[in-house]
Amino acid sequence: MNDAGRPELDGPAQTGPLPGQASCVRRPVGPNYAFVVVAVVFLILLVGAGLRAAPGVLLQPLERAFGWSRSQTSLAAAIGIFLYGMVGPFAAALMQSFGIRRVVVYALLLMAAATGGSAFMTQHWHLVLTWGVLSGVASGCVAIVLGATVVNRWFSARRGLVMGILTASTATGSLIFIPGLAKLAEQNGWRAVVLTLAGCALAIVPLVLGLLVERPSDVGLLPYGATAPAAAPVAVQRPFAAAIGVLLNAARKRDFWLLFATFFICGATTNGLVGTHLIALCGDNGIPEVRAAGLLATMGVFDLLGTTASGWLTDRFDPRRLLFMYYALRGLSLIWLPHSDFTLYSLSIFSVFYGLDWIATVPPTLRLTNEAFGDAAGPMVFGWVVAGHQIGAASAAMVAGLLRTIQGDYVQAFAIAGARGVGAGGLALLIGARTRLSPAVARSG
Repeated sequence: MNDAGRPELDGPAQTGPLPGQASCVRRPVGPNYAFVVVAVVFLILLVGAGLRAAPGVLLQPLERAFGWSRSQTSLAAAIGIFLYGMVGPFAAALMQSFGIRRVVVYALLLMAAATGGSAFMTQHWHLVLTWGVLSGVASGCVAIVLGATVVNRWFSARRGLVMGILTASTATGSLIFIPGLAKLAEQNGWRAVVLTLAGCALAIVPLVLGLLVERPSDVGLLPYGATAPAAAPVAVQRPFAAAIGVLLNAARKRDFWLLFATFFICGATTNGLVGTHLIALCGDNGIPEVRAAGLLATMGVFDLLGTTASGWLTDRFDPRRLLFMYYALRGLSLIWLPHSDFTLYSLSIFSVFYGLDWIATVPPTLRLTNEAFGDAAGPMVFGWVVAGHQIGAASAAMVAGLLRTIQGDYVQAFAIAGARGVGAGGLALLIGARTRLSPAVARSG
């Protein structure tokens, strides 16, 4: 760590046991075992992303099988999305109290039980319970907060790059699961989909038990890039009270509300608007559903590249300026889209650009959170920031649909979202502004 409390960007990798530790400490792979942990977490997040993407595949098959209305099936999906965001900070506290491996194993088992159990549902409330409540809670424990916790524990250098890779797993999960699950539902029915997802969740459990180590010190290593042992972890006795306490303390700082507001807008301009309404917008302009869905798939491919590149940039540049660029350009593109000619050329340009920018905001947002609140509280605070992302997504999805119903088009919905994006860019530049003042300026203020 440097004098400012920020991680060094180019520190050496750990080279051996911790000072004072016996050399006989078990070392499963070697000094770079941090990357084995990252690979396991990537697979966990991959399965979680597949679970969260599955309701889009299941809506129509369930309606045909049970005669449920779109509002009934959407209710379960909405509850799952909401809980997915709200569980994050509590999951981070549970990981500090009971350990990452234990929380992840129980979450995967709950995912398998919820999805597998839904194969036997006969009533609408069964759908709400399994795909709404239980899957929302389980997937919320294996979401971005898991990646943030692992990165903070295992890495001192290259944090941005590693967080970018882990965040990109959400796009990769959608790319891998959605086409395969859609074909599986078409050929074998919706029960084959839910049982496949349950099997995937169970298949990850042995990897977690065998390879996911809690901390570098457990295998005689330093965090990657560190030259000294990390501070001893502070035990969390009451995880739920700790998560609420972290929120109350964080809420006293202006930086928390700036981070929350920018990530609220991030959710509103991605999952909430584009993720929910892009296909419908294309349909209004004569673009068939299959071709419009292909645009989302293209975004997923470039999101994988963009988020990884954003992590690399976060290790080297001011994250505030990165966020300004991401949000401002995103906002301008949203304002432009409804006024475009909706040709294959223009839509392709938009899908590539927007895909690169989709969740590129995560690595710099996590770095700013850690800088403002420290490595210990950072994951829990980031969990609350992510909750703001999901609230923004839910509100934008509802408001855009309402405006489309009232006005007959999406022009105003996209204009509002675009203006919010540009505003978020300005807010990002204010994060940490007071702490960046010189002592003399701070005293004069």
